[in-house]
Amino acid sequence: MDDGPRFFGRRRGKALRARARELLDTLLPRLSLAVPPPGGPVDPASWFETRPRAFWLEVGFGGGEHLAWQAAHNPDVGLIGGEVFLNGIASLLGQIEDAGLDNVRIFPEDVRLLLPALPDARFERAFVLFPDPWPKKRHADRRFIGGDNLDQLARLLADDGRLRIATDDAVYKDWAREQMGKHKQFSLVSEDGPDSRPADWPATRYEAKAIKAGRACLFLEYRRVPRSG
Repeated sequence: MDDGPRFFGRRRGKALRARARELLDTLLPRLSLAVPPPGGPVDPASWFETRPRAFWLEVGFGGGEHLAWQAAHNPDVGLIGGEVFLNGIASLLGQIEDAGLDNVRIFPEDVRLLLPALPDARFERAFVLFPDPWPKKRHADRRFIGGDNLDQLARLLADDGRLRIATDDAVYKDWAREQMGKHKQFSLVSEDGPDSRPADWPATRYEAKAIKAGRACLFLEYRRVPRSG
């Protein structure tokens, strides 16, 4: 019996402060998306009071700095972020409340449970930033970039939609280039370091941590090749 994708990673970190616990109890229920039931696709527009101009998806938003920045600078876009790490979710909730953002929705489970229910060609952008590298060869199948996950992102992105990937891990850099290079539904737009990435690609705590540790960051942007016919 297939119980769905197996989850890898941790869900909790250090003890949360009182405000974080309060936001998880009060704000998260208003922004949280449930695991969709089996059946047809769900309409992302139904998750927002005002229909957004476009939809963007961030897979594993970490501490939420990038997602909150994009939401604040693109108020006409509906942003959907997937993250299982409770401390990261609490961090994003604090940023949402402080900035008064109303165009963010959170999927607090393994995002692979959500992707199949989303409709084709509905997303303008997708982000996979500093994912768990799983550097050991025997763990390669746990890396998000590749296989069915890339097929899902290719399905969800509209023609000419953009996929952005960032990593500071040497193994993952080669892995991402290889996996993206052999996927025919994506074409490379740019490959940059932190000093030359697009202006609308803000830094995150993971990037700062990597730079402090002396690790170079790689920023990749791909275009969804238009569908034929």
